[in-house]
Amino acid sequence: MEQRVFEELTGATRAGGAVRHRQVFFVPGFDPMPPRRYRELYRREGARQAQISGYTIGVRGVAERGTAFGWNVVAEIEGQVVRTEIAFLQWEDLVRNAIRGSIAAHYLMLARTFWTYVRGGSLRALARLRWEPMIAALAPPIFLVIYLVLAILLGALATDQAMAWLGLPVWLALGLGLGAGMLFLWATKRIDRRLFAYYMLADYAYAASAGGATPPDLAERIELWADRVAEARQGGSDEILVIGHSAGAHLAAQVTAATLRRSAGDAPLSLLTIGQSIPMVSFLPTASDLRRDLHQLARSEDLFWLDVTARGDGACFALCDPVAVTGVDPEEREKRWPLIISAAYKKHLSSDQLEAFKWRFFRKHIQYMCAFDRPGDYDYFRITAGPKTLAERFGWRGSSRARIVTPLSPFRDMDP
Repeated sequence: MEQRVFEELTGATRAGGAVRHRQVFFVPGFDPMPPRRYRELYRREGARQAQISGYTIGVRGVAERGTAFGWNVVAEIEGQVVRTEIAFLQWEDLVRNAIRGSIAAHYLMLARTFWTYVRGGSLRALARLRWEPMIAALAPPIFLVIYLVLAILLGALATDQAMAWLGLPVWLALGLGLGAGMLFLWATKRIDRRLFAYYMLADYAYAASAGGATPPDLAERIELWADRVAEARQGGSDEILVIGHSAGAHLAAQVTAATLRRSAGDAPLSLLTIGQSIPMVSFLPTASDLRRDLHQLARSEDLFWLDVTARGDGACFALCDPVAVTGVDPEEREKRWPLIISAAYKKHLSSDQLEAFKWRFFRKHIQYMCAFDRPGDYDYFRITAGPKTLAERFGWRGSSRARIVTPLSPFRDMDP
């Protein structure tokens, strides 16, 4: 069925419109899963949204080549046929390397990361900004401390019982107790697929590994991505759209800024950040490179930047202007971006959807890339596969009146 739809749309006569061909560059969050997962999510949810909204969309995968992966989309939306190439900017290899490590390494990581956020007031400032994402941020250290306390108690109990009931010598009983505690910690890591404590800790630890500065391996990747985006701007597309989700939002911002520092292109350049957690990095002491990029983007005339979040997503900094709260806004007459809007989960998700997602926090966090039962202005598939640029689709809107713009970051330098 999908193959037939794709072929029919490919052979259709195109009507006039601003966008006939679009190139999308998607930066995922801190996710070790392979990019095929995102392609299948796009395929499944796009078909569902098309059925709800009354348009047609077809997806065809593209062969993986090294670190390049993507898929093609052909859609008939608002009476026009549009071809979209989606390139997946991969860094899951870096994520997997960050997640690996012994249990002892994770506890060392915990101590180092916590100190990085506490010592300069970053944690306190983030808590003042939004308390919901701070629950998600503090859950990993709380769980890991609980695990450690329980392991110590279990080890002490095992040692005591080994001496009292088995009559083992102290040194042997201590060894048995240590083994019991280590076995318990090993088990907690094995079941982390349900609680994600070790995984989320690795996310924050990677961002804070250099005090907020972009890690060298990631900085190199960003420059390669920017080369690809800059090259695409010269290729005759009607729109170049960079998308960043979650922790990928600040990377998408850095890619876009690096692209703008290269030669200008003919194609309109758009940036879409969804479910962003930019302050988790921009509030850190040595994140001056990110702060410089945010300042540059905020005043760019060669860009349209839309930021979409939702209060129902507890893993993002909902309706927080990442430039303003970081304290790197340009002068008022120069400030252009970002445009801040809400995905309004309560308004655009049905009661059945809201109930199904009630305790599925990570599912809520990816809803921006999924179908809405009651779609409104924000439609991920119209944005990525429709006939209007991001500016044409949202340029008439103003930012949400509920947005937060109070500068709270304790660090605001933008030194190169």
